[in-house]
Amino acid sequence: MDLVLQAVVLGIVQGLTEFLPISSSWHLIVVPKLAGWDDPFLNSAAFDVMLHAGTLVALVLYFWRDLWRYLLAFVRSIAERRIGADLDRRMAWLLLISVVPAAILGALFENFFDTFFREHDAYLVPLMFLGAAILWLADRLGRRDRQMDDLHVRDAAIIGGAQALALFPGTSRSGITIAAGFFLGLTGEAAARFAFLMAVPVVFGAVVWKMRELVGGGLSAGDAAPLVAGFLAAAIAGVLAIRFLLGYLRGHGLGIFVAYRIVAACVVVVWLLAR
Repeated sequence: MDLVLQAVVLGIVQGLTEFLPISSSWHLIVVPKLAGWDDPFLNSAAFDVMLHAGTLVALVLYFWRDLWRYLLAFVRSIAERRIGADLDRRMAWLLLISVVPAAILGALFENFFDTFFREHDAYLVPLMFLGAAILWLADRLGRRDRQMDDLHVRDAAIIGGAQALALFPGTSRSGITIAAGFFLGLTGEAAARFAFLMAVPVVFGAVVWKMRELVGGGLSAGDAAPLVAGFLAAAIAGVLAIRFLLGYLRGHGLGIFVAYRIVAACVVVVWLLAR
């Protein structure tokens, strides 16, 4: 298959699975292996950066009003040295608190986790099953009667700590944070919205952090087309995935994603046995 088309497929996979609670890192490892795509470009730092940049653009395009409002509220809280009863200021600080655990753990261990699980794909199956179990428990035990405005510092810290576990392929950044929100009693839409908003600084930091690997990397002219194709595919698919999940969780639980995870893990089991 043409490299540009492969880049489009993986861009769509990244855009959908970054926001649906089914793990983007897991799919980006598994899909090329199942399809037999072994071009080194697909595992390159440049391509990884562009896929993440695409999902970052999707987040900004969908939530730009909220992000701008919280940014202004954060700046005002710094300038006036107080938060007070302003809900936007409080939410801005809660989002900041929530990203700290993932930022620290990601900076220290992301390269190790990414390399390890690409080389030891047998570990991907139990991680996918574990992620399914967490979603199932959250779906069954969550009260789902709290809104984002009801969150406190402790809640933000717990959800942020959960997000740090997304380094393990199969847990899913959106999945583990939405599950944490369910355990804390958030409604489906509130849990997903907070998960997506807190992902913005984390994904932005990841893109900036990974770009350091590209300095002096010497990309060839032939890399431009698949890079752009993957970026655009991830951005478009990401916006669609965000819109779908926020609407879906208004009236549904996480059961469909639990079922998908189990089926996907079973497919990999069959593939590993056949291999």
